[in-house]
Amino acid sequence: MAERIYLDHAATTPVIAEAQAAMARGFAAWANPNSPHADGRAARALLEEARKTIADMLDWRHDVIFTSGASEAVEIAGARTKVEGRAHGATEHPIVHHAMGPTSRIISVHASGLIDEDHLETILADGPSLVAIQHVNNETGVIQPIERIAEIVRAAGSSLLVDCAQSAGKLPIPDADFVAACGHKLGGPPGIGVLLVRDLGMLEAAGGGQEKGYRRGTQDMPSALAFAAALEARPYDLDRLAPLRSRLEDGVKRSGGVVIGEDAPRLPTIGAVALPGGSSASLLVQLDLAGIAVSAGSACSSGKMKASDVLAAMDVPEDITGGFIRVSFGPHTNEADVDRFLDEWQRIASRAQAA
Repeated sequence: MAERIYLDHAATTPVIAEAQAAMARGFAAWANPNSPHADGRAARALLEEARKTIADMLDWRHDVIFTSGASEAVEIAGARTKVEGRAHGATEHPIVHHAMGPTSRIISVHASGLIDEDHLETILADGPSLVAIQHVNNETGVIQPIERIAEIVRAAGSSLLVDCAQSAGKLPIPDADFVAACGHKLGGPPGIGVLLVRDLGMLEAAGGGQEKGYRRGTQDMPSALAFAAALEARPYDLDRLAPLRSRLEDGVKRSGGVVIGEDAPRLPTIGAVALPGGSSASLLVQLDLAGIAVSAGSACSSGKMKASDVLAAMDVPEDITGGFIRVSFGPHTNEADVDRFLDEWQRIASRAQAA
């Protein structure tokens, strides 16, 4: 049986060797980093070493709050930012819709998946808001023009929260008031993330506990070290992966498939493709049986196999959204992986066309 091929790195990337070694180092310093004795102080020193490394690697000169992942980081900012209003993009990760609350106004996107900047300005004309925007969409790979969005947000006296779960460690961190990032999308372990905060004064007063009072519970120092090590290793080579993504998309189109978000700037690690008239569930099963792991969108919701809210917001026709899958590359994805996917895709497309 052929070795399985993993093309779902946007859901999680396997933990790289450098991160595993750093985590082992953390496990060897087993004490609680909040304890006052020498063992606790040694663990605290390692935690702060990880915090500094993460800040340095992300070129962030402000506060770094450790969290359990990007989702918790988004939730802290969504719940604790002092500004009253809330607004978020129509193609955000599901956690953003939850964290920003039922009164958050939804900013429309163009068919390309890019934020409608005119609509953003209209929403912000009603008063200051916390605006939540993904840097890179987790289903399509579309990169938002965060610099222009930040100018609009600041001109309106509002604050900007950027979800960088997919982009941290791959693209420069944008100039924002809050940034959410995590380790497991770039070779670190799951269960560790950060909220980068430009000014703690923008958040409601902390309630006590760890991480400047913004979360409770003993910090996961080994995972923090591993996250820092993954950032230092920079396992993703976007210049190498870009032609692989082009190879995949060209092959999909030759077989009657379509590429979603093709006209927008996109991160080379994510390809959103579809077989018109096909079934996402059927595609996933057939590819899985062939030893190829892909997904049909966010790993937080794809198990439900419901239609993609992201594609609906982009007005993608239903006959295309029904046959959508996400193919996402990792540090070691190669031409042979892409060609094997395309061979199977061609067989599936041929069977569908003959039916």
